[in-house]
Amino acid sequence: MDLIKNKSTEDSKVYLIGSGIASLASAVYLIKDARVPGRNIHILEKDDMIGGALDGAGDSENGFVSRGGRMHEMHYICYWDLLSYIPSYENPNVTVRDESFDFNKRFVSNSQARLIRDGKILDVSSYGLTLRQQTELLRLIFTSEKSLKNKRIEDWFEQDFFKTNFWFIWTTMFAFQKWSSVSEMRRYMKRFIHLVDVLPKLGGILRTKYDQYHSVIIPLKRYLETRDVQFHTGTEVVDIDFNLSSDKKTAAVIHLKDKNEIVLGENDYVFITNGSITESTENGTWNMPAKLNGVSESGSWLLWKKIAVKDASFGNPGPFCDNIDLQKWYSFPATLKDSTFHNYMENFSGNVDGTGGLVTLTDSNWLMSIVIARQPHFPNQPEDVKIFWGYGLYPDRKGNYIHKTMAECTGKEMLEELWYHLKIQDLMNPVMESGKINCIPVAMPFVDSLFMPREIGDRPDVLPEGATNFAFLGQFAEAPTDCVFTVEYSVRTAQMAVYGLFETDKEVMPVFDSIHKPEYLIKAVQSLNR
Repeated sequence: MDLIKNKSTEDSKVYLIGSGIASLASAVYLIKDARVPGRNIHILEKDDMIGGALDGAGDSENGFVSRGGRMHEMHYICYWDLLSYIPSYENPNVTVRDESFDFNKRFVSNSQARLIRDGKILDVSSYGLTLRQQTELLRLIFTSEKSLKNKRIEDWFEQDFFKTNFWFIWTTMFAFQKWSSVSEMRRYMKRFIHLVDVLPKLGGILRTKYDQYHSVIIPLKRYLETRDVQFHTGTEVVDIDFNLSSDKKTAAVIHLKDKNEIVLGENDYVFITNGSITESTENGTWNMPAKLNGVSESGSWLLWKKIAVKDASFGNPGPFCDNIDLQKWYSFPATLKDSTFHNYMENFSGNVDGTGGLVTLTDSNWLMSIVIARQPHFPNQPEDVKIFWGYGLYPDRKGNYIHKTMAECTGKEMLEELWYHLKIQDLMNPVMESGKINCIPVAMPFVDSLFMPREIGDRPDVLPEGATNFAFLGQFAEAPTDCVFTVEYSVRTAQMAVYGLFETDKEVMPVFDSIHKPEYLIKAVQSLNR
């Protein structure tokens, strides 16, 4: 059945479930390109804070928290297009895109201490791959995704592959695990082949001026509010009724947790963010570990589970949310009213803040990594306060110094483990005793869920066959050839939804096709062989 696109949008109401960047981008494109009045667009958010995975909050007294940070690169075509219309956080005459590009011209990623072992910087001029491992990487690129099905990365490579510089750089930069989907790794290799040559120094990686909540989400929210878009926080959607027939699928009623319901008219639409990598997160404290939640505390996962059983084309959430022990990791943002650590890391690494990116401790049982962003990283961060962010991929292993699993550790204990690996305990113990430091552990049960092995069809199409008035958005909707765990992916699904359901003169922007550019492929092969 050919989709009939809406040409008359003046009376259309659109309900966006979830307030991550996929929904916010959809709202922008609905207004700008589909000409839906802003007052008719309703963003329904379970939490009190919008933004999904692009979060950031806090102060110097209680500590700053970002659960994570999305890296960017120049060829995020959809993402930078979106932000080219949005005035920046501090200057209404400069767009978020232009602010970000200017910032990255001044603070260029060039890591001098990407990998560390025994407190010393490792030489990463070579990926350390054998000829067989190089061959397997290249063979993966040219293998069809369909043939890989639900294979894991560890099913494709020999075990020695996971001891190479390449794997340490790859796993910590993108958060892949040995048991992650080899299909997703293949997509990354194809999508980012132009970066393989510069990954050891994090070349080509772009960042925003401040944390992404302030640099991206607040500007988007302001833009939408000035156009009368309605934000409904504290509003949880628990089910959706559909009218299903052999050739049509139509969303009919949105059910809210407070027992209210939204009956969709014949010209109304609903965009569903199914699943979330930051759902059910929980913070600990300096003296208390973070509690690990699960599906029962979530909103988006429970919603997807309810609607998935109604039609096979609505996807299968199970592979993405039913194995929390394989999907979780913990982060630990730290706030310091002291510059000792930052001064040490600048002298040790040779990178001023904002130019180094990920520093990974390869001999850490937790596989800890830290990032020191350009300071200040938050607009309300005083000049004498410093912050950094860290995470560990193996939270169920006991630490090398703290004989507890990472999951069992307080913020204080996570930092003690970090100082041990950097060999700076004597330097940092006085700071710890001074009370000028805080660290907040964050448990994220679903953060790696998007990399779980899957079958084709487990992620629903953005527009399932026969869909008349609804779409799926975000990391768990299918955008062929693009890569999950990127903001680009989420914005791409927004374009697919809006341009697919509404009559516009726009087409979804193409994925940057670096794999078919010989110069990038040649450089990648050469760098893998170093």
